[in-house]
Amino acid sequence: MPPQPDAIDALDGKLIRLLAEEPRIGVLECSRRLQVARGTVQARLDRLQARGVIGGFGPQVDPAALGYPVTAFATLEISQGQGADVRAHLAAVPEVLELHTITGHGDMLVRIVARSNADLQRVIDRVVGFDGIVRASTAIALENPVPYRVLPLVEQAAGGGGAI
Repeated sequence: MPPQPDAIDALDGKLIRLLAEEPRIGVLECSRRLQVARGTVQARLDRLQARGVIGGFGPQVDPAALGYPVTAFATLEISQGQGADVRAHLAAVPEVLELHTITGHGDMLVRIVARSNADLQRVIDRVVGFDGIVRASTAIALENPVPYRVLPLVEQAAGGGGAI
């Protein structure tokens, strides 16, 4: 299969891996470790950011370390025509970490966190306490054996097979 026009190559993959492993590393140190010119690293980085491949360099924050060890997923059914209002409502709830519109049973999937199971009830009440939300079904996450990750996908996109 020929590469996609906006696919990444092995150097992009190595740069992304290096930045994922050491987010505070500078461009000069990246160029030294990757054994390419500083301008090459900067140009690659700029291109990856412009294409949205790299979206930011912020810290990874663990909600459990902030005092929110309970994670749950809620599938929401919403009233027709209420999507924008429900999105705005959910965006105002600090415990809502992610919101996805979905197909299948339900209209939205929300990842939420809480301080405890009892606090989860408060969060759910706040989430569903909006006229546009008809029904919610919630599942508590017990374990996260494969946390959010993208490096295996980066490796595959950069040419598959071996490590980048």
